[in-house]
Amino acid sequence: MAAPTVTAALNATSYAPGAQMLLTVTYGDPDTKTLTVTVVVTDAQGNSSAPAKVSAVIDPLTVTVTDDSGRAWTRVSDNGTVAVYRAVA
Repeated sequence: MAAPTVTAALNATSYAPGAQMLLTVTYGDPDTKTLTVTVVVTDAQGNSSAPAKVSAVIDPLTVTVTDDSGRAWTRVSDNGTVAVYRAVA
């Protein structure tokens, strides 16, 4: 099993009070797998639907941001590999 990876970067090295801070977190787990399920519905007469596919990530990672100063971070976006959070300095 490989260890999950994470990197984090702020959009600036210093902030004035009240300035917007953006935190970008890039993360991944080489062991995470995507499962694809294909469904075909067949009625009593033997008529079948077209296959419908859906994908799901098994054991996905979650990102949580905490701050020693009690600042609240709001998630702006998260696509499963890159998450962006916003707070005010």
